[in-house]
Amino acid sequence: MTDASPPASDMQQALDKQRKAFTAARPEAISERKDRIKRTIALLLDNRDALCDAMNEDFGNRSVPQSMITDIASTVNFGKYCLKHVDKWSKPEKRKVQFPLGLMGAKAEVRFEPKGVIGILSPWNFPVNLAFGPLMQIFAAGNRAMIKPSEFTENTSELTKELVEKYFSDEEVAVFTGSPEVAQEFSSLAFDHLVFTGSTATGRKVMEAAAKNLVPVTLELGGKSPVVLGRSADLEKAGERIAIGKMLNAGQICLAPDYMMVPEELEEGAVAAVELAARNMYPTLLDNDDYTSIVTDRHFDRLQDMVKDARDKGAEVIEVNPGDEDFSNTNSRKMPLTIIRNVSDDMMAMEEEIFGPVLPVKTYKAVDDAVDYVNENDRPLGLYYFGSDDSEREKVLKKTISGGVTVNDVIFHISMEDMPFGGVGPSGMGSYHGPEGFREFSHTRSVYTQSKFDVAGLAGLKPPYGKATEKALATQLKKA
Repeated sequence: MTDASPPASDMQQALDKQRKAFTAARPEAISERKDRIKRTIALLLDNRDALCDAMNEDFGNRSVPQSMITDIASTVNFGKYCLKHVDKWSKPEKRKVQFPLGLMGAKAEVRFEPKGVIGILSPWNFPVNLAFGPLMQIFAAGNRAMIKPSEFTENTSELTKELVEKYFSDEEVAVFTGSPEVAQEFSSLAFDHLVFTGSTATGRKVMEAAAKNLVPVTLELGGKSPVVLGRSADLEKAGERIAIGKMLNAGQICLAPDYMMVPEELEEGAVAAVELAARNMYPTLLDNDDYTSIVTDRHFDRLQDMVKDARDKGAEVIEVNPGDEDFSNTNSRKMPLTIIRNVSDDMMAMEEEIFGPVLPVKTYKAVDDAVDYVNENDRPLGLYYFGSDDSEREKVLKKTISGGVTVNDVIFHISMEDMPFGGVGPSGMGSYHGPEGFREFSHTRSVYTQSKFDVAGLAGLKPPYGKATEKALATQLKKA
């Protein structure tokens, strides 16, 4: 499926049309927001098979049950969560005013108002979830939206465009497909807010383009999310959960465990536990529909180069190939879990976000060494601690900074709908999910209603300044 890239003028016209419709509709009832969320849910439920088939075609092989869980069900449930809470989120909040203004009749409140038109630049790894998930909360906040999905998942992107045009007017949502140049033009539009999910390098370019129009951005990036395995960890359980997180979607997840840090004396056992779990879950890979392919030849070649680089620099490479299959004579782009031991910081696998089924392993003597290593590098999107030692767990959490944390598992914090999801520093800025996401896509508007009394005069603000001013200042400048 191919589609000519739209000219920049088409996107600008769509933005102008949506903004005009948004302004004309104000104030819009909450029922309108709910109706758009319900239509988004209906779009996903009515077309779930077609969407999963499109994702499968785009990847070469992508597990349909996995797509149903990660892209359809999770997004639908998030829409239901938004429906349940939008009334509460949208209510104005009363705020306090300084004494004695409240006694004099002054009032203050904060209103959460829609921003207008929000752009979504969505990625290829979860092409449905990461386009329609933010859209649910954008609708909850009362906004319109424009979506630019990834060119790497062409079939899913074209189907997304087709379905959106069926379920929504172009004044509500518009989808633009096409090349990276289209994405560049898209990120240069004067949106009221822009959401980007993708790599840190591209995130910098998106933020630079948005800055020219002073467009606020939510950047959901990635980085190297570490696993810290404590000495008190249950190795069998930890190994299975790390293997699931590293092999789900073939590791093509921004929150996938990027590398594992283990006590020196537990390295053999930890590696064996991950390998055993991988073998149990995926006894074969090439003809196994449960195991996803790498999305493109370019991404596959990059991962192969990464492994070769580690091997050439002295690392031990363990390819977990339970069926003893020959991967050299296939174009399926399937790659077995590859564990790398004896890694050094000059290896590609330790310099770049992996985004595939490659797991470097580092060892430490004391947990403080692991903490120091995490802190010496960019702040990750996720951090994972395994262990039953509460004191050690709190040390790891309190001495490190990350976007989010899952304890005794990986990735799961993103699936908690009532908690914000986002990065920090190079792993992102801003967040969605939870009430924080609603506020991310809302303008927090302060409304102050003045007392009928002469407050400026009582506060000493009214010239000519004199004794009243001195008295007011003396009161305000007292020590706490």
